[in-house]
Amino acid sequence: MVTTRPKMLVTDESCDYWHSALQSDGILSLRWHVSLSPPSSDFINKYNILTMAMLVEQSLRSGSMNYSFAPEGAVVICFTSGTTGKPKGVVISHTALIVQSLSKVAIVGYSEDDVYLHAAPLCHIGGLSSAMAMLMVGACHVFIPKFEATLALEAIERHHVTSLITVPAIMADLISSIRLKQSWKGRDNVKKILNGGGGLSHNLIKDATKFFPRAKLLSAYGMTETCSSLTFTTLFEPMLEASGTSLQMLEKTNSSPVKSQGVSVGKPAPHVEIKICMDGSSHVGRVLTRGPHVMLRYWDQIPEKASNSTEAWLDTGDIGLIDDHGNIWLVGRTNGRIKSGGESIYPEEVEVVLIQHPGVLSSIVVGIPDSRLTEMVVACIQLRENWQWSYNSSKHLFQSNDLFLSSEILHYYCREKNLTRFKIPKKFILWRIPFPQTSTGKIRRDQVRREVMSQLQSLASHL
Repeated sequence: MVTTRPKMLVTDESCDYWHSALQSDGILSLRWHVSLSPPSSDFINKYNILTMAMLVEQSLRSGSMNYSFAPEGAVVICFTSGTTGKPKGVVISHTALIVQSLSKVAIVGYSEDDVYLHAAPLCHIGGLSSAMAMLMVGACHVFIPKFEATLALEAIERHHVTSLITVPAIMADLISSIRLKQSWKGRDNVKKILNGGGGLSHNLIKDATKFFPRAKLLSAYGMTETCSSLTFTTLFEPMLEASGTSLQMLEKTNSSPVKSQGVSVGKPAPHVEIKICMDGSSHVGRVLTRGPHVMLRYWDQIPEKASNSTEAWLDTGDIGLIDDHGNIWLVGRTNGRIKSGGESIYPEEVEVVLIQHPGVLSSIVVGIPDSRLTEMVVACIQLRENWQWSYNSSKHLFQSNDLFLSSEILHYYCREKNLTRFKIPKKFILWRIPFPQTSTGKIRRDQVRREVMSQLQSLASHL
């Protein structure tokens, strides 16, 4: 609120206490506070606060309203998740929100028969654009106070939910909670699941198709600055499965979703234009986009200095390529690049190799300052259930069938997978707790990096 300087605040009973808090904090721009609480509420009588009834009465007195049409005007200021720093306010136009929502209707297949569960918050661009899509088709909306897996599953069963969106963390929580249930009555109701905020692992996809067997499972790649989704890819299509045509066979004829070159995020939506800005002769480069979906500007950016959003190319900050089938492949992030020994290394490229090992649940690769290499590649590893970490460098571990992992085994595994030598991590660290995440499930790499540096410094001080 300090950043955006709003004129009006609208709250319900759950947030009425904000009024007194904001009075003491002094949000100077705030002129009106509208409460959705019942008119007889003591809170409304205590403070001079507007109610919906007051606003309706005033509008009736003033006669008919004058409506304005501003497709290129701002409709919402949506804040980024702050994965790489302080969250930024993104100014989205009416047109961007409309075309984005229409693309979801067309690609996911939303209709008036859908019952949509709001698993993602409306302050998140994915949750907001999906909500708008559902409003456009006249679907039914189911709200829960906040996402909790048990609440979500209860809502799915009670209201016969047919559609929802997830991020990897939400999907993982749903699956974990379903496993604990004696019976799962929602498996046949859910028909459409759209995942965003990061790709689903192979195991999550497998579990999702098991517990939601009738759901079309899609994944979207996008960002707040592009009003949510840029590309879509279908991970599972129950109609194809029922007809005997497995999705895996279709992927083999085109391209599998994960390769050493990166992760496939599918093809652009109809209104989206994407190109790769390549450096030199390489077919890999910066992923750029333009079109009506691109933000107007950042909130603190001077409007006169903001470029024409429909004509100018927006740098997504991602590094990728486009294959012969038109699929977008992501290799890494521009600002996440590690410079080691004069070479550029994208962490995601190494992580894709590591998570293919049967003992690795997840991995995060970071660059740590090094006097000789500039940055040293370090991999943080989470083990799968029943696997153990060994600090023994004995060669018998390589030939053993026991569920052991060690730095030496993973180093050798990377070489077997033809990962270029300078990209192979110099150190492997066992990570015993969940990786720190944003509210949308994205890993906070900067926080992981600081923790790794702290661990290595502490270790060095004891030597």
